[in-house]
Amino acid sequence: MCLQIKNFTKQKINKKYLNKVFKETLKVMKTKEAVEISLVITGEKRIRSLNRKYRNIDKITDVLSFGNENSDNVAKFIIPPTDILQFGEIFICYPMIKKQAKEKKHSVKKEFSILLIHGILHLAGLDHNESYESSSMKKIEMKVLKNL
Repeated sequence: MCLQIKNFTKQKINKKYLNKVFKETLKVMKTKEAVEISLVITGEKRIRSLNRKYRNIDKITDVLSFGNENSDNVAKFIIPPTDILQFGEIFICYPMIKKQAKEKKHSVKKEFSILLIHGILHLAGLDHNESYESSSMKKIEMKVLKNL
């Protein structure tokens, strides 16, 4: 299991902790196969551009997940021939982490964890079409956070 991290911000990132969040999320999901995810930490300009291009929403968002499905609406990635399941790529906007942590009155670390878990769950096919607060995604997120 591998989390590839690319940080395009000037913020210091605790990669060891993010890998722990990644592994705990897969454990709670009972994922048995070897999985790799790319995590891109970015700023507002890039995340807004991606949101506009792939979701037709011209505004900044906190997290975007792009699976490796063959669809016109998702980014295409080169999938190398390995036994590792290439789950996809998650983009997280660092300025949004800081803003939302302040709004929710919790730490940047906790907000970062929530967004990473949320992105992984989207890559795994979960969604929250119903109310997010009562969704299965929210329940899994809370369980992962409790285990950290």
